[in-house]
Amino acid sequence: MTSTPSGIALLEAMQIYFQGEKLEALVFILPAGLISLVIGAWLMTDSPTSFVRGVAIPFLLMGLLMTTVGAVVGYRTPAQVQALELALKNNPQAAVATELTRMSKVNRAWPIYLAIWGLFGVAGLLLRFLTSADLLQGVGIALVLFAGVGLLVDGFAERRTHPYTAALHASV
Repeated sequence: MTSTPSGIALLEAMQIYFQGEKLEALVFILPAGLISLVIGAWLMTDSPTSFVRGVAIPFLLMGLLMTTVGAVVGYRTPAQVQALELALKNNPQAAVATELTRMSKVNRAWPIYLAIWGLFGVAGLLLRFLTSADLLQGVGIALVLFAGVGLLVDGFAERRTHPYTAALHASV
């Protein structure tokens, strides 16, 4: 399989896809999560007013989530690539079919992720502008920030899937 043009194109697309996934996780998501945790902890200890707590709570929660996701995705990717390369050598058709199934699930999830980030943004704006409670306004501002971060991260991630999925389809 790897000696055919579609096989070579698949391996190239696979390397680009997984390298981008790993870099995005370890260079952006993980550090952003750690920074969010530091900011959240600092806000909670420095000036624990209602507004500040409202900003700090989403920073702490999203920091935990982003740190976990960034670390898991970043550190599992090399083993995932090795397993996929081995599977492609041993049984290319089965490996491609399995990976197409996985990528189909990944691609079906993008509208859900975008809806979640959209809801974060709308909820954040509503909390910021339609409430008078300082805590809720702080939560709202942080939700808008994380909606933008999520849209940015998933915007890059989604676009990375298209060439890879096309290469998988072409190699069938």
